[in-house]
Amino acid sequence: TGGHTTEILRLLSCLSESYSPRHYIFADSDKMSEAKIRSFEQKRAETFSNSQFTLDRIPRSREVRQSWTSSVVTTLYSILYSLPLTYKLKPDLILCNGPGTCVPVCISTLLLGLLGIKRAIIVYVESICRVETLSLSGKILYYFSDYFIVQWPHLKEKYPKSVYLGRIV
Repeated sequence: TGGHTTEILRLLSCLSESYSPRHYIFADSDKMSEAKIRSFEQKRAETFSNSQFTLDRIPRSREVRQSWTSSVVTTLYSILYSLPLTYKLKPDLILCNGPGTCVPVCISTLLLGLLGIKRAIIVYVESICRVETLSLSGKILYYFSDYFIVQWPHLKEKYPKSVYLGRIV
């Protein structure tokens, strides 16, 4: 909610204006991200006059401390909710950094690619706070992302497919 949004906005601040429009997808129960994103985009518009973005909410796939059994159901619901959205947006690139909301979006995007509708590159950036182990989202998307970036050398050793670039947020 707060930390993941801050990290992704730090990453986005380094991108050129060619990464436009940007489509932000966050959980419907997230109360903080929309304000942070709007503030970020307002500042970005001062530099890039043609800056375009959209905001979309999807059902949260898993709440903190939610049981594993019930999270399977809520994640499937979130995937089904994400499919029409990813079909509408047809992204070229998914840049995500760890909240559970990214898993249904990535899975629905992968399904679009498998169906031959639109293939997107998925770049997953593990949160800076994950020093020893991957997050649950990371453990899932490690196998499905095109690029899996970690910010600690120890994680690169444990997960050889990952890319270590140092601390990027």
